[in-house]
Amino acid sequence: MKVKHITFALLSASLLTACDVTDLKPLDSFTDESYWNTTNDLKLYANGLYGILSSPSATLDNVSDNIVTSDYSTYLFDEQTVPSEASSSNGWYWNDIRSCNYFLQRYQKVQGTEAEINKYVAEVRFFRAVLYFDKIKMFGDVPYYDKDLQTNDDAELYKARDPRDTVLQHIIDDLDFAIQWLPEKSASESGRLNRDAARLQLARVCLHYGTYKKYHNETEGSTLTSTALLTRAAELTQTLMDSGNYEIVKGADTGASQMSYDGYPLYYSNLFTQEDLSTNKECILARFYESGVLQHQLGRQAGQSGAGLSKDFVESFLMKDGTPIYNEGSGYKGDEDLEDELAGRDPRMYQVVENDHRPFYVQNGARVTNPAINRVGATVGVTGYEFVKYRSADTKQQEANNSTFDWFVYRYAEALLINAEANAELGKCTQTVLDNTINRLRDRVDMAHLTVNPVADARPINYGYTISNLLYEIRRERRIELIGEGFRLDDLKRWNAMKLLENPKTMLGIRITDKSKAVFPDGTFDESTGRPVTTYDGNSYLYQYKSSKSLTDAKRAWSSTDRRWLYPIPTNELTLNKNLTQNPGWEQ
Repeated sequence: MKVKHITFALLSASLLTACDVTDLKPLDSFTDESYWNTTNDLKLYANGLYGILSSPSATLDNVSDNIVTSDYSTYLFDEQTVPSEASSSNGWYWNDIRSCNYFLQRYQKVQGTEAEINKYVAEVRFFRAVLYFDKIKMFGDVPYYDKDLQTNDDAELYKARDPRDTVLQHIIDDLDFAIQWLPEKSASESGRLNRDAARLQLARVCLHYGTYKKYHNETEGSTLTSTALLTRAAELTQTLMDSGNYEIVKGADTGASQMSYDGYPLYYSNLFTQEDLSTNKECILARFYESGVLQHQLGRQAGQSGAGLSKDFVESFLMKDGTPIYNEGSGYKGDEDLEDELAGRDPRMYQVVENDHRPFYVQNGARVTNPAINRVGATVGVTGYEFVKYRSADTKQQEANNSTFDWFVYRYAEALLINAEANAELGKCTQTVLDNTINRLRDRVDMAHLTVNPVADARPINYGYTISNLLYEIRRERRIELIGEGFRLDDLKRWNAMKLLENPKTMLGIRITDKSKAVFPDGTFDESTGRPVTTYDGNSYLYQYKSSKSLTDAKRAWSSTDRRWLYPIPTNELTLNKNLTQNPGWEQ
């Protein structure tokens, strides 16, 4: 049995949660007035906030150019409506922020040393920073609160939104406090926040707005300049790199979880089905799971949600020698069928796209592959490129709510990608930087190194503006390495790159040819009864939305003033608070 602390999930369920405190209702042996005494009280309260961290999911990139879902995204097709009331699902939700502020207004009553107390204050301020980071990404300007409001706090309850950069500075301040007072990972309780997690979260914030400001031409009105933020992102990640505490790990075959085929090691995808990340040197912070104690259902969800990888994403994989596939002499065999597409490509491709070179499951010690018929359908990969990064071949892990492999909350690979991108944006990306960042990721899968003067892609994706070949390849690497980890839509927004969605290949699946059809049952692609097929650029492809959306639907195009850069504020909130204003384009 694994020996772990499954802190945030178990304790938030069985002990004290933040909601218990904020209800302010006397219990048999607990009231707000009597609670704040020991540092253990602070710890128990903080436990109730750990649900804010990311948790196992195979759908994190579903609204992006990487994934095609069984039903089209109303957001990407600009059919989203303004919600009537606030809820956690539409983002205008303040309960968790209030829970953080409740703690921060009362922890001073506790007796203890500054270090003992501030460790938990740092956790709560970290969570508040994460919550507000999500808020400003969604809504831009938002009301900022540093205390829990009462019913008579009229001025605060009904105030206007604070400028985004004002809130951003508070986020940075909270994370700086967390970096100062959280323990180093080596001294932290397994599963609890540590200083390096705060460093990576702050680097993530700085990269986001450092690039957002640059590519959205925000040059005035704040001391938080693009250059300053990008410099901070590079410095924070360099600290992680210089610590020597982390490495890029080759995920090993572990029992029945994968059992790779000869010549097709699963060094990348095995990383995401590990039973124990507590000693994994790529792990900065993880969620831990244990059979019979705490499970999740990612193993079942992966490959069963109806989502498939897009043709555009699949074409982004380089050849193993680093050459773009459409460049002269690349050796690319074309896309007559999946086997041709996989030949000689970046080894991460066969590890995230279902194919005959990785086991679908292991039964009685034998590896079984997924029949072609199961790769195209409403409940599997609707594009024919089934996304299986998070699927274990252990049949037990594929049962409902029975997965026990651990989940990366923060992993070192992201730090390396941030460092490379930030340095490239600052004009400081040397070969040494690449060798210490991008090329560490490529070494995991025995792929050719990136150099500071890479060859241009003969058929580049269209960002709507020109970038250097080096930055283009760094962005490509980020797209590949972090697939399905929930970064892609934010990346497109901060790069001002929503033009990429105009490419029909972001919605297409496999190319339909005599050779590709041969591995599927007869009738799979019949016009009347089979999977939907459309024609693009003289070729036939799977296209899930053929009956409802054209490939060139104008709604996929974004302008600089598009309303989708921000989300709408619920109408009821605007009625209650006349000082709030609706985001541009969402007015009714």
